[in-house]
Amino acid sequence: MTPEATTAVPPPATSVSPTARQTWTRARGILLALVLLLAAAVAIAALRSGDQHGRLDPRSADPYGSHAVAALLADHAVTTRVVTTLDEARAAAGPHTTLLVAVPDLLTHDQQTRLHAATTPSGGRTVLVAPGTPSVGRLAPGVTADPAPGFDTALEPGCVLPAARSAGSAELGDGVRYSTTLRTADACFPSDGLPTLLRIPQTAGGDTVLLGAPDILYNTRLDQQGNASLALHLLGSRPHLVWYLPSLTDDSAPATGERGFLDLLPSGWLWATLQLFIAAALAALWRARRFGPLVPEKLPVAIRASETTEGRARLYAKVSARDRAAAALRSATRTRLAPLVGIPATQAHTPETLLPALSHRLHDDGQPLHDLLFGPPPGDDAALVSLADRLDALEREVRRP
Repeated sequence: MTPEATTAVPPPATSVSPTARQTWTRARGILLALVLLLAAAVAIAALRSGDQHGRLDPRSADPYGSHAVAALLADHAVTTRVVTTLDEARAAAGPHTTLLVAVPDLLTHDQQTRLHAATTPSGGRTVLVAPGTPSVGRLAPGVTADPAPGFDTALEPGCVLPAARSAGSAELGDGVRYSTTLRTADACFPSDGLPTLLRIPQTAGGDTVLLGAPDILYNTRLDQQGNASLALHLLGSRPHLVWYLPSLTDDSAPATGERGFLDLLPSGWLWATLQLFIAAALAALWRARRFGPLVPEKLPVAIRASETTEGRARLYAKVSARDRAAAALRSATRTRLAPLVGIPATQAHTPETLLPALSHRLHDDGQPLHDLLFGPPPGDDAALVSLADRLDALEREVRRP
């Protein structure tokens, strides 16, 4: 084969793919931040949920439980029974029963409609604790909710309802206010002109009571103001009290598909999750950036060649770029050997030209020289050091007279 037909062998492919250790070193900062963020979230959730355990549960003696109310009613011969399904709540509705719905907003639209259809003709009392916009329109038609709280927590009755007048001031201000077009409704404990307690009579003899705030039912607030008296009159008008705690696992109502898991999450959690995802993506892009090839540039000061060589070697060692280091060593050796054997510098990296001249000079068959000067990159650091030693030995042998 003639020299004109030969082509220069391209330098070996280089790789700067990080090792497992380098990947861990680069990612451990992000992982540590995520672990700290998760630990902080768990700690905050634990601290905030400690006092909220058993919220509005008549079996709970925690500060936000309602065991004190149940005990007060028991002293007045009122029995309290806890139910957690819609079917149990509907079956319990009757003229001798007060049905308390702890968190009406947890019910689906279909559950709210079915509950209202069961309680309206029952002749009993239904107490809705702080129903908001998602539920008040179906459980109490003709009523709208205004979730903006007033300025005063303790409010005066402001109505002729015997239960309210007997209790006096009660803590209903920090809750939901209501407005209604029903003329028969008793509007009590007004806050900024809107009542926080509504009693709506039913045609069958029963009534529906909308309680704007749950404070009067908490163990920690029952002895404040007239909270105990108001709770006793509202929940003790019938000999039986059924305490309905809606549950997300209630399968008594058919799935309507109107509210899913994401619908039950506060909007703030969704926005926070989105922001964390964007931050994680930006951090991943920042940490996953790939270094380009080394670019020569003019230095502002003169630096010794040994320092430059050592600096470049450290860069190669940092990314385990043995292929680049080996290519640099072989290229420099070929460049120095070419004029020693009478080969032009332009053909120093062409094996078909350089190897025959070296073989003639050293009386060698050429195969070891090909592996040494044009072979594959070394597999480890020891092989790289051995390659450097062999290249030095070859150059010394060629230079020998």
